[in-house]
Amino acid sequence: MELYTSTTEGIMVSVRPVFLDGQSDIINRKFVFAYFVRIENQREESVKLVRRRWLIRDSRGDVKEVDGEGVIGEQPMIQPDQGYEYSSFCVLATFEGTMEGVYLMRRTNGEEFRVAIPRFTLRAAAN
Repeated sequence: MELYTSTTEGIMVSVRPVFLDGQSDIINRKFVFAYFVRIENQREESVKLVRRRWLIRDSRGDVKEVDGEGVIGEQPMIQPDQGYEYSSFCVLATFEGTMEGVYLMRRTNGEEFRVAIPRFTLRAAAN
């Protein structure tokens, strides 16, 4: 399992994708992938994860956008030198694709900034 990492303004995002063979259905072109995310706050102040925006591309070039509040129903406050982890999944109609995105973070003074989620590859049977 490959690890993809990027850092923006002291916030490090690491993503590890996994193909879920047992939940996929190749005949019906349903390829299920889980992804495990860790967000580390390397800043000297707390930050709150307010929103997320994902771009999910399959190998045919079809793009799905997912935009909404927080992640998995939460808007976590991440303390200095602490991390937050969660996992989720997506379904593609092709053997391969990519995901990438942006988190909207809020500083304690109310200012907001964007944190890049690194582009990572989803590949069937790549575990």
